[in-house]
Amino acid sequence: MKALDIVYEDNDIVVVNKPSGLLSIPGRGIEKLDSVTTRLKKIYPHCIEQPAVHRLDMDTSGLMVLAFDAAGHRNLSIQFQDRQVYKRYIAVLDGVLDADSGRMELPFRLDVDNRPLQIYDEEYGKMGITEWRTLEVSDGLTRVEFVPLTGRTHQLRVHSAHEKGLGVPIVGDLFYGVGPFLCDLQLHATELRIKHPVTGEMMTFIKEPNF
Repeated sequence: MKALDIVYEDNDIVVVNKPSGLLSIPGRGIEKLDSVTTRLKKIYPHCIEQPAVHRLDMDTSGLMVLAFDAAGHRNLSIQFQDRQVYKRYIAVLDGVLDADSGRMELPFRLDVDNRPLQIYDEEYGKMGITEWRTLEVSDGLTRVEFVPLTGRTHQLRVHSAHEKGLGVPIVGDLFYGVGPFLCDLQLHATELRIKHPVTGEMMTFIKEPNF
């Protein structure tokens, strides 16, 4: 297993920059054992069994916070649950948008016949909310900033690709994009703002994408 890109660490928490292609937590089977959590426990054997407070999709890169003990994990989990955490993402979209900024509210749910894909569903879907703005347009691609106000699975990917959202998929999106796929998913969790679970200090972490 390779090392982790550690952005910050103290006695209570660690913040890592997860690369695209690495699971947040281990999946089923030996081939899916490698993950942020597995690597962290190799480095810090004293940490709890499940230190990940939240997850990023395997294809998504960027900032993740993990806790070393149960009290810290519980505190941070409540912050995520109560939407007290600020998250900002950078993405490159495979096309040009008609507007410069906006807010998307789309209900969607798991496609039980095609896991882990998510599908738009006005009747049974749960609402996902995302604010966005254009940062740059170049060579038919649009660089955008996403601020998700909810934390649904594949939220930014669905909101980007679906015709009722932006209607333009994220570059490299194997699930919702249109090939050929010549690079990793261009979606990066670039900013994370949390309250330290022990000191109560507001902490902001920023890691720019490599695309």
